[in-house]
Amino acid sequence: MRNQALVEVWKSSALPPNWLKRQATSETVSEQIESDVKAIISLVREKGDVALVELTAKFDKVSLDAGDLRVKPDEVEAAYREVSEEQISALKLMKEKVSAFESLKLKQATLKTSKDGITIQSVLRPIESVGCYVPGGLAAYPSTLIMTAVPAKVAGVSRIVVCSPPNAKGAVNPLVLVAADICGVTEVYKVGGAQAIAALAYGTGTIKPVKKIVGPGNRYVTVAKILVSKDVAVDMPAGPSEVLVIADDTADPELIALDMISQAEHGADSVAGLITPSEKLAEEVQRWLEKIVAAAERREIVAAALEKYGFIITCKDLAEAVELANAFAPEHIEIMTRGAEKIAEKITTAGLILVGAYSPVALSDYASGTNHVLPTGGFGSAFSGLSALDFVRRVNIVECSREGLQRAQKLVAVMTAAENLPNHYKALEARLRK
Repeated sequence: MRNQALVEVWKSSALPPNWLKRQATSETVSEQIESDVKAIISLVREKGDVALVELTAKFDKVSLDAGDLRVKPDEVEAAYREVSEEQISALKLMKEKVSAFESLKLKQATLKTSKDGITIQSVLRPIESVGCYVPGGLAAYPSTLIMTAVPAKVAGVSRIVVCSPPNAKGAVNPLVLVAADICGVTEVYKVGGAQAIAALAYGTGTIKPVKKIVGPGNRYVTVAKILVSKDVAVDMPAGPSEVLVIADDTADPELIALDMISQAEHGADSVAGLITPSEKLAEEVQRWLEKIVAAAERREIVAAALEKYGFIITCKDLAEAVELANAFAPEHIEIMTRGAEKIAEKITTAGLILVGAYSPVALSDYASGTNHVLPTGGFGSAFSGLSALDFVRRVNIVECSREGLQRAQKLVAVMTAAENLPNHYKALEARLRK
């Protein structure tokens, strides 16, 4: 391990015991965050719009009235005057790519089959209403609006609500408003943080509650989603951004360094790591990181993230690299090795797998058509990335003929007796006597 390096190099045999914990905070800090979020949720439930106004003044340093919380049509019109035609075209293209991919998913998710006189179908029904959280703060994320709203639109959700924190002028970022308009979202609110999640879950005078809440956010937003999940559905724990690279000696160290830096610029709590069997590559990536960060834009944020949550691990071979990666369960994993496709087949826990030198996270964030709202913090081991399937309920439809019921009679008789549910069988038997 080198001292004073921006990103340390560790041997897999000597990893610190907490290397899997990412944004690990002390138990006291975690308890304080949960306590703070509970207080915010309680305040919103008790005082509604008044709480939203108070909390916006406190956390966003913006003074709004309750009547200002919902974005008005003239604000959307003004937003168009603040963005370029090139940006509008980019947002439209991104929407088209995501919509095409999500539509294909839905088409393949329905089926119909008949056997032994029983016909079954699996059909999709949209959720009635959803709330999309779009982060603000250090950067604007119109792409996140597209990634959350477009799959909902494709799924047929009739009411889509967007909450995003206001900027210093008391407005939602113009690119976010334009993206909302392009996606057909007309209900946008200038509310951020845990208070936005509470408003979406329980409603206020201005904001009606929704059936499901989706979208990434900071620790407070993530904790709020977890706390309200007992009352309203949520998508997944989606917090600070992560990238993990598996690479061998064929990889370009400059590209790896740039990809790690691209994730680190999301915020000081972002995670960027490399696992490689090549000590030479590890050292070269370490040097490139030092060189690029020294002259990088947003270098304070990048350096803070890499110093605290960046890492490079050297291991004995690619098999061990895969084992470590699956244990880490990263949001994004990039594979830059010989036979990268074969390595990708062995990755079982990542939110998104990017194969080869020409597939950076930046591509999947904006231009591949895949969704970039992905599980983080190790939850890739149990959750999938957001998709249109998260905005529908799968419903089975069953139709049986008399002959089909006769064929099923013995099976039902045996199982209802085994489970001591005699009236279940009588309900079937009566039909066959008529």
